Amino acid sequence: MVVVSVNLVQQPEFSGALARRMSLRLPRAWHGLSLRAKLILVFVLIDLIAALLLGAVAIVKARTSTRVEIAASMALAETLVDESIRLSQQQSPMASLAEHIPTRQRLMRHVRLSVRDAAGLPMELSPEPAGAPRVSDREPAPAWFSALIAPPVEQRELPVVVGGIRLGSVLITGEAGDEIAEAWDNIVAVTAAGAALNVAVIALLYVLFGRVLRPLTGLARGMRDLEVRNYDVRLARPDARELGAIADRFNSLAQALDALRAENAALHRRLITAQDDERRHTALELHDEVGPCLFGLKANASSIATLAGERADAAAGIAERAREMLDVIDHLQAINRSLLGRLRPMALGNVPLGDLLSEVVRERARQNPDIRMTFAPSAVRASYGEPIDLTIYRCVQESLTNAIRHARATRVDITLSEAKGAPMLRLLVEDDGRGIDVLAPRGHGLRGMQERVQALDGRCAIEAPPRGGARICIDIPLVPPAIPSDRGEHTVP
Repeated sequence: MVVVSVNLVQQPEFSGALARRMSLRLPRAWHGLSLRAKLILVFVLIDLIAALLLGAVAIVKARTSTRVEIAASMALAETLVDESIRLSQQQSPMASLAEHIPTRQRLMRHVRLSVRDAAGLPMELSPEPAGAPRVSDREPAPAWFSALIAPPVEQRELPVVVGGIRLGSVLITGEAGDEIAEAWDNIVAVTAAGAALNVAVIALLYVLFGRVLRPLTGLARGMRDLEVRNYDVRLARPDARELGAIADRFNSLAQALDALRAENAALHRRLITAQDDERRHTALELHDEVGPCLFGLKANASSIATLAGERADAAAGIAERAREMLDVIDHLQAINRSLLGRLRPMALGNVPLGDLLSEVVRERARQNPDIRMTFAPSAVRASYGEPIDLTIYRCVQESLTNAIRHARATRVDITLSEAKGAPMLRLLVEDDGRGIDVLAPRGHGLRGMQERVQALDGRCAIEAPPRGGARICIDIPLVPPAIPSDRGEHTVP
């Protein structure tokens, strides 16, 4: 008893949960369809509802017409049979009726005639003549359709009376099968024609909806282009007024974003130029002011040490102080050279770019002998201008720093070349370290590289090759970006 009661309680909860899941799946499936599919499904649904209504009307009309037809046939059969009875009363009326009724039966629709004797038993009729024409020879309608259409069975019995004596009767029974079959054939024909017409209309709507909604597909492609920062995209204006307004607003948005990108790039250039100018001035001051002062201190300390060697009484104290001064000066000079290198390489513009980068790689290789570093310049110019040269120099520095500090690499390969087919300078840095997460947030160094490259309208891609390690690919155009006269368009036919 306990089990039964629990099942009775849980059954509604299970059915309710199933209904909730189904109610959630249906809207989800509906929202996942395309707009074209939704419109066609709505049309099909309306079409099915209209077909059901038309079917109901057709059944009602067929039922009414069947009743009218059966009533008319019964009246006609009664008249013909009554006339046959009067004609057969001259001699042997029952035998005459049994002979002529089959011929009458063939010429009448929707009724069945039978001759009965005085006891009410059916009499055997004469066989139908061979080759006699039949009024109807239709296939019967389905049982369910007949049950919807068929009227109540109607019977009429006409007595055969001769000399006041009842010799028998003729029974007229309504038969709606032929009329129902005819109605069924008509409905099947109309349904087949309507189905063919609807299939043709649906196919036509599919094509028309595709042409009408095609501008939305172009709009989606344009939005994807904007997402990847391709602001040169423009949409062709479709004929539809509403979609044309959307295309105009999209083109205005793309144009505004393109202008903002140009302003942003110009601002980046000015910012990096200002930073480089400040570093250049600082480097010049360190080189021209601090450097000579340190050199003078070092010369004086050397002179003190030399004089101390000539005087024995103060030699020990003076020599010790001089050595301390020399150590401090050496340390300051090392710091000064390091600051100069980080602010701006003094050889930039005076030494070919390939030689300058080779020296950077050699110095890092000396500092990290356990890492094999290679640099292969391929037919590069001596200089591409200070902004490009300095950007390439900083990117090589940052890439080596990342490979040494973070990647734990054992090999770093650097190539610099001009890309074929386009005026483009390409820097490629690859290592065999522990790799990089391309989706992870970028550090200050990598962001600085990307900002420098983007300020020159270049591209900085950080990739994780399938074989492991990391790859940094930098492309910098060697000509100023021209404003194209013909914008790329997503044409909508």
